[in-house]
Amino acid sequence: MTDSTLTEQDSPFPEQAQLEEMVQQVIAQARKAGADSVEAGVSIDSGLSVTVRLGETETLEYNRDRSLGLTVYFDQRKGSASSADFAPHSLSATVKAACDIARHTSRDECSGLADADRMATLIPDLDLYHPWGLDAEQAIVLATECEDAARQVDPRIENSEGGTVSSYVGMRVRANTHGFLAGYRSSYHSVSCAVIGKQGDEMQRDYWSFSARDPADLIAAAETGRIAGERTVRRLGTQRLSTRQAPVVFAADIASSLFGHFISAVSGSSLYRKSSFLLDHLGKPVFPGFLHIHEQPLLKKGLGSSPYDGEGVATQAQDFVRDGILQSYVLNSYSARKLGMATTGNAGGVRNLTIDPGDRDLGQILRSMGTGLLVTELIGFGVNNVTGDYSRGAAGFWVEGGEIQYPVDEITVAGNLKDMFMHIVEVGNDVDLRGNTRTGSVLVEEMTIAGA
Repeated sequence: MTDSTLTEQDSPFPEQAQLEEMVQQVIAQARKAGADSVEAGVSIDSGLSVTVRLGETETLEYNRDRSLGLTVYFDQRKGSASSADFAPHSLSATVKAACDIARHTSRDECSGLADADRMATLIPDLDLYHPWGLDAEQAIVLATECEDAARQVDPRIENSEGGTVSSYVGMRVRANTHGFLAGYRSSYHSVSCAVIGKQGDEMQRDYWSFSARDPADLIAAAETGRIAGERTVRRLGTQRLSTRQAPVVFAADIASSLFGHFISAVSGSSLYRKSSFLLDHLGKPVFPGFLHIHEQPLLKKGLGSSPYDGEGVATQAQDFVRDGILQSYVLNSYSARKLGMATTGNAGGVRNLTIDPGDRDLGQILRSMGTGLLVTELIGFGVNNVTGDYSRGAAGFWVEGGEIQYPVDEITVAGNLKDMFMHIVEVGNDVDLRGNTRTGSVLVEEMTIAGA
């Protein structure tokens, strides 16, 4: 990656103090209009994205977005409004709109700010801001390197969806009438590539991407492209499978979706609506005893890291599953009150969800499995959060004797998430760190595989 960096003087943001003053002003206006409690947040994002396809620059996009969001409460009657215009008259109109909405809504005894004693008071530096001094020409060079490397992997790669390089920076400031006022800057950079291979009448597509807060942590653009090309070529020559029961390994880069379904099932909104297959499971086994699932919101450079949640509540490391037993739900202040509980600091979601790995890599897990399916792609959204029924289109590789034999597609993997969770045999040490969920490959003891 290029060593170019932005200096503080080159920052695309106003000083944080200016944004802090803005949110304090709108809060003061709302209080003057009669609101008994108020919260406001402002965000500014700026970025560049370039896609090169078949050696030609296909898209070049600059973006600069900004928004102020305001929520007011009049005796637990809530109103919200937002504006992308920071002019004084627009901000005043936003305050008026939020207050007008609140005056016409019904009172909800569970609404209101998060409790004052839960507000973040210390804002640690999580090393989230690493701007990349990347101009359009440099981005085009990197995107070209990425796509060229993918296309050169094999003559059977005949087409491309392009190589893409993106770089974004943002600033967030939040405040409320509890006296909470904080903000921080962050960055996000990525390189990705998708190409298409052809063998006879068969065509297959695959991709690879890499993301990081710091551009120095990205792998080389050409390496990203090479991986995308190799992933595409290995999918050529697919065969069909007959319907059967067999063990299934979810590759690390898609295994995160399994734990996403778990988080959805233990989230407050699903629980108080009684629309979760894990309703009333707190303190009960939901995974095998070896599994540890926890949140690490304060990781340095973490893609999901944040010192506070969407309500200003201090984030902290916490267990959701320990020794296979559900330790905690995932709650914001509203859902916590609905359930007669306390917020877990998860307004806006879970940050850096972590599934502790085992000792073996994917190859060793496949050898342990012997015969079964390695899933490398999931298609569709056939998951019922109420019953836990799971059925999704899939593609991947059939494994025999612990070795990959041939690629397969046009299959469906099905089961019930409660059973699937309890029958996880192993989590690999090939942990994927490119997103908000950090997990290795996951071996499920048995699932239904529907084929031709």
